[in-house]
Order: sequence, then structure tokens, then C-alpha cells
Amino acid sequence: MNTFRHFQLSLIAVALISLTSLATHADDRISHYRGEASPTLEIAVQNLHSANAQLATLLSGELSAEDLGEIHELTYTLENALERLTIELEDIADDLEETHVGSERMAYDKVKSAGARYLQAIRVLIPEQ
Repeated sequence: MNTFRHFQLSLIAVALISLTSLATHADDRISHYRGEASPTLEIAVQNLHSANAQLATLLSGELSAEDLGEIHELTYTLENALERLTIELEDIADDLEETHVGSERMAYDKVKSAGARYLQAIRVLIPEQ
């Protein structure tokens, strides 16, 4: 085998090993911290309040490397909460649409049940004054 061809194969091997190493590190990076879970809308809202307050406190001063580490961990909790919020908002919108359509069709029972589900969920986000 000529020297140039051997050199090319060596470069390809090194590149593949490097990519495998990077992929492994990327997987480690992604899974190294999970954050607080937000299995319900109520917990997601609590996690948002708590993590947002912590984030605001950290951002109010000079940032240290330790602060950045703490912010990094907080973002996982915030992302989990926002993901739950997105799912729940879709359900809330579905209940409101069911209420809307039911009111057009004079579906009294459907309006009562869907409207009640809508109000129960939305009050978690926007408590009554």
C-alpha cells in the first residue's frame, strides 16, 4: 500500500474515533443532569416560580463559574416545566374549543364539563383575583 493511501486511511480512522468520542461526550452532556420533574401543571408552575426566583437572584450580581454551574442545572428544571406547560396548554386549549363548539351547538352538558375542566386548569396559571 502506498504511503499516501496509508496516510488517508489513518486520517479517516482518527476522524471516526474523534467523532465517536464527541458523540459519547455529547450523550454524557445531555444526560448528566435531569432537573426537577414537572409531572403535573401544578408542579410545573411551582418549579417555574422557584427556579425563576433562583435564576433572577443569580443574574442580579456578578456571575462566577459556580453561578454558571447552578444556572446550567436550573435550566433543566425550567425546560422540564416549560415542556409540561406546553402539553397542558394544548389540553386547556382543547377544553376551551370544546366549550366554544358546545355553546354553538347548544350542548349544555358538554359546555358544563369542558368549561369546568378549562377553568380548573387555567386557574392554576391565572389564579382568581
